[in-house]
Amino acid sequence: MLRVVLAEDAVLLRAGLTEILARSGHEVAAAVGDARALAEAVDAHRPDIVITDVRMPPGFSDEGLRAALELRGRYERLPVLVLSQYVATAYATQLLLGDGQGRGGLGYMLKDRVGEVAEFLDTLCRVADGQTVIDPEVVRVLLAQHTAVRPLGRLTPREREVLALMAEGYNNQSIAARLSVTEASVVKHSGNIFMKLDLDPAEGNRRVLAVLAHLRGDAG
Repeated sequence: MLRVVLAEDAVLLRAGLTEILARSGHEVAAAVGDARALAEAVDAHRPDIVITDVRMPPGFSDEGLRAALELRGRYERLPVLVLSQYVATAYATQLLLGDGQGRGGLGYMLKDRVGEVAEFLDTLCRVADGQTVIDPEVVRVLLAQHTAVRPLGRLTPREREVLALMAEGYNNQSIAARLSVTEASVVKHSGNIFMKLDLDPAEGNRRVLAVLAHLRGDAG
């Protein structure tokens, strides 16, 4: 069971998420509608994980995202799952690179994916467990934007598949299962990817952050 603080300004979605979490055995310690109330609820309840929308009152820009980053600064190991209505790659990279330490416990998920309840709950648990999880549609857009740019253009189609799953936060064993290949094959592809991208082949969340850092660098 996870103790959750939820921040979502849309009343119906907030109620729906609360119901999903409760039926799945999790405790919603607080469900609020703005960033200020989110910060107050986290201070009061010290949850296992925070779920927050990106855009919330009063400005409906990136209040939820900024609140998440501030909370990470105050409670450095607090897992945060950010929900977004749109594929905003800038928000995803701002969240995941803004942490700066690669400690994990961070996620970025599209709201449309919440309807896939099992996937939503799996993401929630993975983030609570300290993993970095990026919505696959966001990863697809990031890679589509930069595949033609060197050195991503040097990756083979299989290496791009491995990179996409890597950026979603999956480990070698999970990638192997999803691609129906051996784990040794994934290790080989991963080595080629990091060699071609000139990245440190660090494991876990640092690996995901390295991929994002590279994409952000290409974007700049």
